[in-house]
Amino acid sequence: MTEKNRKDIPRERLLDEAEALFSEKGYNAVTVREISAAADCNLASINYYFGNKKNLYLEVFRERWVPRARRVHEYFHKELGDQEPSSLTEVVKSLALAFLEGPLTDEERRRHHQLIARELAQPTEAFDLVSELVTGPFCQKLSGLLRPFMPPELTKEQVMLNILCIFAMVLYFNFARVAVSRLTDQEYDEAFKARLVEHLTGFSLTGLGQAMPAELKLGAEPRVVPTKI
Repeated sequence: MTEKNRKDIPRERLLDEAEALFSEKGYNAVTVREISAAADCNLASINYYFGNKKNLYLEVFRERWVPRARRVHEYFHKELGDQEPSSLTEVVKSLALAFLEGPLTDEERRRHHQLIARELAQPTEAFDLVSELVTGPFCQKLSGLLRPFMPPELTKEQVMLNILCIFAMVLYFNFARVAVSRLTDQEYDEAFKARLVEHLTGFSLTGLGQAMPAELKLGAEPRVVPTKI
């Protein structure tokens, strides 16, 4: 569905405006009247399409947040390729690329982060929905991909903690772009993102006790992913 077609459908406008307001202010600070006005719909439209504000909030996650997350995961699998990965480097680099160079626009990334950050601070039913549909399955997938390259004596808990450490670094450098730019005095251009991908990959391998490949060592030329047009 194109952006223009979405704007012509009241239900889609309500979802778009609700997501913008929920991400900016949080669930409790947004009123039904405010959402209806922003979407140019009558006050009864939210009850008509969703039943109540809570159901609208959950639909924002089902129909906006979850599909975006799946687009990122699809990018990850595309980077990884159809074959089973031959090294830990392939998996970690593909993960970093999916988030730092992935399919989301800056506005989508901002909304995505703000919504889930609020859920992490004050979980609601939306957090359970995200865990069931997105984060749980994706972490299990990562576990299956990374486990063959980790020491066999590691417990299931240790494996998952290793995965979460890698995931946490990637997410931080993806969502904390302003802070990273200011602290490093670097713009988030293609060259800097390419260096970040190499750094995150090398740092993760070192943390997991793996030898760092020559191409990831300091001074090596990083891969620059062309900007998609």
